[in-house]
Amino acid sequence: MEQQEQAATNRHNAHVTRPVGDADAINGQSADQRDDRELMEQFLANPEHDYRNLQYGDTVDGTIMRVDRDEILVDIGAKAEGVVPAKEMQSLSAEDRAALRPGDPLLVFVVQSEDREGRAILSIDRARQEKSWRRLQQCYESGEVIEAKVINYNKGGLLVNLDGVRGFVPSSQVSGISRGPDTQKQSDMARMVGQNLALKVIEINRNRNRLILSERQAVMDVREGRKGELLSALKEGDVRTGIVTSVCDFGAFVDIGGADGLVHLSELSWSRVKHPGEVLKPGDKVQVYVLSVDNERKRIALSLKRTQNEPWATVGERYHVGQVVEGVITQLASFGAFARIEDGVEGLIHVSEMGDGRVQHPREVVQEGDVVQARIIRIDPARKRMGLSMRQPAGDDEVAANE
Repeated sequence: MEQQEQAATNRHNAHVTRPVGDADAINGQSADQRDDRELMEQFLANPEHDYRNLQYGDTVDGTIMRVDRDEILVDIGAKAEGVVPAKEMQSLSAEDRAALRPGDPLLVFVVQSEDREGRAILSIDRARQEKSWRRLQQCYESGEVIEAKVINYNKGGLLVNLDGVRGFVPSSQVSGISRGPDTQKQSDMARMVGQNLALKVIEINRNRNRLILSERQAVMDVREGRKGELLSALKEGDVRTGIVTSVCDFGAFVDIGGADGLVHLSELSWSRVKHPGEVLKPGDKVQVYVLSVDNERKRIALSLKRTQNEPWATVGERYHVGQVVEGVITQLASFGAFARIEDGVEGLIHVSEMGDGRVQHPREVVQEGDVVQARIIRIDPARKRMGLSMRQPAGDDEVAANE
């Protein structure tokens, strides 16, 4: 106050002692008027008095001044502090409110620029919602996968909360919901309440407050990302543990940690297999051998049989000429029948070795699936061939001659 009085006295003395002339008047203003104008310009130029011109709908960063039970006082750079009433912070949990401290930054939404007391009415709930809508729009445009908790469900699907924005996940877009009766669907959805799901925004309309998400697409995206990483890491000759995901006529698909590889029918077993279902079923845990990796087409060829010893490599240790073995007829041909001695080892019973009499066709003697006793008359491990005979041996001399 003393400084202001002294400044006024100085201006008065200067006005009294200084002669008035052209230099003392500019555009009709006296020296006193000019000094007052300069002081006002300095006052307005002071950053401390550069107040914001707030309007409804603005989202601003503020600083907490005081936390009361029913309201929060926030400095938002206006002429007066803004206030967040209790009804505008319902999205805060008890833990969130307990963590608020004076001096902490706080994002708020302007509900009313000024009330009768001159304070701005602010909302934390709407600020969080606004921030969430903006982030969701970015996620929709970029295709980013997000995570949200299931808070409820209805007849059509799941309801999730994303920082104040409610989203809907149709049941058709959730991999964990069955395609069976409605009662089963409702049971599946009820079980998922409280779970966190990976989701992808597939439709967003802020004006209609509409947000549709898909868990299926998110899982596919995550899986594709893992598949790319897996393809880069895989190499021919690797042995991996996997889970059978599906079985079809030409083979079985096995998930080896983020990507499915195909085990072709011919790579399922060393023995003859007519259908993959004879060997595998979905859900089986298996060891598989990586045959090849095609990074461009993102395909992986696997083998089940190559994780097992090739039976012909040690067939000479288990069998010898003259030995009588039991076999199962697996295939008939005009020249004879094939009999499986063990998995991966088959022998040929030539039509001339099917009996002591003349046989025109093997079906006169055996059918597929028949179990027969046969004598080994030839073994060629290198060519993976074995000759069998169902004829009665003539005597020890014949056996010796064959040996």
